Amino acid sequence: MKKVAFQTLGCKLNFAESSTIGRQFVERGFTVVNPDQPSDIFVLNTCTVTQKAERECRRLIRRVLRRSPETYVIVVGCYSQLQAKEIAKINGVDLILGGEEKFHPLNYAGEFRKSSAPGIFISRINETENIHPAYSSDVGGRTRAFLKIQDGCDYNCSFCTIPGARGMSRSLPVQTIVDQARQIINQGHREIVLTGVNVGDYGRKNGTDLLGLMKELEKLDGIERIRISSVEPNLLTRQTVDFILQSDKYCKHFHIPLQSGSNIILRRMRRRYTTESYRDLVEYINNNDPEAGIGIDVIAGFPGETDILFNQTVSFLEDLQFSYIHAFTYSERPGTPATDYAEIIQPNVRHARNEVLRSIGKKKKTEFIKRFIGKSLTVLFENSQNDGFVSGLSSNYIRISAEGHASLINQLRCVTITEVHDETCAGFIKESVNMTQNAPEVCVS
Repeated sequence: MKKVAFQTLGCKLNFAESSTIGRQFVERGFTVVNPDQPSDIFVLNTCTVTQKAERECRRLIRRVLRRSPETYVIVVGCYSQLQAKEIAKINGVDLILGGEEKFHPLNYAGEFRKSSAPGIFISRINETENIHPAYSSDVGGRTRAFLKIQDGCDYNCSFCTIPGARGMSRSLPVQTIVDQARQIINQGHREIVLTGVNVGDYGRKNGTDLLGLMKELEKLDGIERIRISSVEPNLLTRQTVDFILQSDKYCKHFHIPLQSGSNIILRRMRRRYTTESYRDLVEYINNNDPEAGIGIDVIAGFPGETDILFNQTVSFLEDLQFSYIHAFTYSERPGTPATDYAEIIQPNVRHARNEVLRSIGKKKKTEFIKRFIGKSLTVLFENSQNDGFVSGLSSNYIRISAEGHASLINQLRCVTITEVHDETCAGFIKESVNMTQNAPEVCVS
């Protein structure tokens, strides 16, 4: 029985797709092992959002081949779609599959025999109207299941390669998603994360929308939590916010990419909102539920970002009420309009600004979670630690640990928060309580 290992870089959508690919191998009798274990086949699902992701791709391939030179290496995903020739230069790669082909690796791998040059199968993704269903399962080893609802993007942000890597925006039918959600429930998962490239654009070409899908999923029995991944601020409607905050199933957690707190930079990025509309959205959420989790993406060092414009971003973030930041250092992506922009920011300045953003994010996160000391939150435990503690996430996306046995993994428990360690919480598990998903998340005794 051959062993296959999977390594996934990048977004939640990649994790869902890797798991779906993995099930094909399992159905053919392969044994799935961890990527740090010897394997006969190694499948790397790649990302191309940043230069760092591409470097990580090359590093992982070389590490696998140093450990097991005879491993058959398959590289799939966004980096494969855009830069197959670069991947082909890495010694030891055997098969490179594009965005369409990656869902059928067994059709291209043959007998998994290594050769002197890789097989390359890449079709024109920008012409496809296909969308392949995908969801994560036990192959990925995660408590939360990622459920793909949408793929591709019709936006033209000047820094982004994703439309070129994944094609135009397209959505799965509601019934397909509902059926896959039932499969996830039957596998014992307690939380589903709805994911895609541009989730808020769901259904636009199918005569439905994200809110309509959410209402159908809420009707399902057997699932305690549904979480929404990143939604563009111009697509997150107040009706959707209201629905989430009033729901007993949907997590009180919003991830809303900002990218810059300067309207000048937002226009250069070709974003479809202003700082004023963004602030209005965040304030609307906070006014209706001040304990909802709000995450923000920000890019540091975009071309043309002067000190004055960067300071506008800093001031904007400092004045805003949210719970965490994902800060990214701008990196040039080949083929994107931003690579032709003047006023390039030096790498050392970009990194320095990124650290400033991270510092703001750490401060905001600590301030947010300190509000919950003495309160009780429902936690879905995801992993156990060697020191006899288990940890997991609350509905509003706070990482919480408590003393407990590994048997608590994939269980919902009420935890009273007692202290804050850096950017995480610690508490104790309350026994004999009923749990509800009301906002703010409250455990009712």
